[in-house]
Amino acid sequence: METVTSRDGTAIAFHRTGDGPAVVLVAGALGTRGSGPGELEVLLAAAGFTVFGYDRRGRGDSGNTLPYAVEREVEDLEAVIGAAGGRACVFGMSSGGQLALRSARVLPQIHKLAVYEPPIIVDDSREPLPPDYVERLDGASPGEALTIFMTDAIGLPGPILDQMRGGPIWPALEGVAHTLAYDGRVVGDSMSGHPLGAEWGEVAAPVLVLTGGASERFMRDGADALAAVLPNASCEVIDGQDHNVDPKMLAPLLIDFYRG
Repeated sequence: METVTSRDGTAIAFHRTGDGPAVVLVAGALGTRGSGPGELEVLLAAAGFTVFGYDRRGRGDSGNTLPYAVEREVEDLEAVIGAAGGRACVFGMSSGGQLALRSARVLPQIHKLAVYEPPIIVDDSREPLPPDYVERLDGASPGEALTIFMTDAIGLPGPILDQMRGGPIWPALEGVAHTLAYDGRVVGDSMSGHPLGAEWGEVAAPVLVLTGGASERFMRDGADALAAVLPNASCEVIDGQDHNVDPKMLAPLLIDFYRG
């Protein structure tokens, strides 16, 4: 494990795998870098990239200087890219894709950006997030925050949620549940059911928007809407995949995009 210091003094933990051009991975809600490289990192490293996995602010081995602001998370990614040599390709998963897109608006250090299913609701294909979603997360206990996220954001049925509460992963999720309010702020109003705003057009870097062919319709509609509003974007569907995408299906698309 290595650390880099963000602008506000927060220590951000990361690890690196491989040797070659830099790729930084940005995790989604509740995600951490784990104890070592995951399958996607191994596949990208085998293709000749140096892959950086990092703990977002408030997670794992990274610090959590308060008060939280999305701008601080952008600065965290900037610091990791600095540790990677000052220029990098980036991959953002789910709400991590939203953070990466926000960052690409102000960080020219992002050479190319790929995102997988950043949560966007632009029509009536599913219920939007409640207007008080972040406010409720702010005032919730870890278990309550997980329940709010799993029901309002994920749409998990009650019986499955009950099974999760009794499972071995629940305590680990509670350990990072305080960051769900952070992701809620990152997502902002992009899950409101309204068209995307003009600010998305400020992303200058080439963007590959990916979605799964087996995902919910709102994910595919959101991906299409995002690719349409970005000035330099393409959109691809990975057949048979849902939000829990197989790294073996994802990696070849990222490799081709970053190399191209």
